[in-house]
Amino acid sequence: MLDFRIDTFLMVCKHMNFTRAAEELNITQPGVSGHIRQLEDSYGVKLFHHEGKKLTLTDAGRLFLETARTMKHDERYLKSRLSLLGGRRRALIFGATLTVGAFVMPAAIARYLKRHPDAPIEMQVANTKELLRRVDDGTIDFAVVEGNFSKHSYDHLTLETDRYIAVCAPDYKFHKPVSTVEDLFGERLLLRESGSGTREILEKHLASLGRSVRDFAGMVEIGSVHAVKQLAKAGCGITFLYEAAVMEELRTGTLKRIDLEDLHVLHAFSFLWRKNSAFSADYHALFAELCERASDAHL
Repeated sequence: MLDFRIDTFLMVCKHMNFTRAAEELNITQPGVSGHIRQLEDSYGVKLFHHEGKKLTLTDAGRLFLETARTMKHDERYLKSRLSLLGGRRRALIFGATLTVGAFVMPAAIARYLKRHPDAPIEMQVANTKELLRRVDDGTIDFAVVEGNFSKHSYDHLTLETDRYIAVCAPDYKFHKPVSTVEDLFGERLLLRESGSGTREILEKHLASLGRSVRDFAGMVEIGSVHAVKQLAKAGCGITFLYEAAVMEELRTGTLKRIDLEDLHVLHAFSFLWRKNSAFSADYHALFAELCERASDAHL
């Protein structure tokens, strides 16, 4: 069992406020202050800077936070592993971003179930930012994401690499001849909500061109890949998605690829867990069961 003061530290980091941390922990604010002071005395470092009412982490505090998150995650994973000794079946609890969960993970889960037909499985679907938070607090064991993440905080393996492409209805009428991304700015853009990995890739690519999603003539934001595809099929605009998400539509001709000279984006779907976990070998083994090409992956 981890030192209870680690929980206090993590709660203070969550809110960056001693009073709010005390309220959530149901202890007094002086109690929170005492726990932090004891940790600082024990490790011989200052964990926080106090500048008026503003609280920030010191360099030592940031290192302590990364380590404490991994320790907390490993503690919860250890409890799960120990429960197996009592005869319980191993549960696979993980997160996936929307595109990955809908179009990549079903095949991976099927491979896993062939080896573990009675295994309980729970896949939580959310955007990359939310899934990283759940990995940090131990709600899920690992995540498979399409968005960007800190390589400093997470170890990772590449589950798949996919093309990022532009698509539209087969009879879509463009405002002008199209050969580059900039030629599409006269069209209505259909895109996922802010925070999604699919949108993040587009925003990063546009930024490299000195542009943004606001440069399109119109914009519709939707939190569903299916709805985005349906609107694109109806000729309501153009969109950017991973090829895996539109493979069936491209095959049947209900959507067509927009060939662009300046869009050559390959992006990895990353299997990730807390960095320096004591159970890294377990995650490598689990990855091998989910991915047929695991032998080709590398950190």
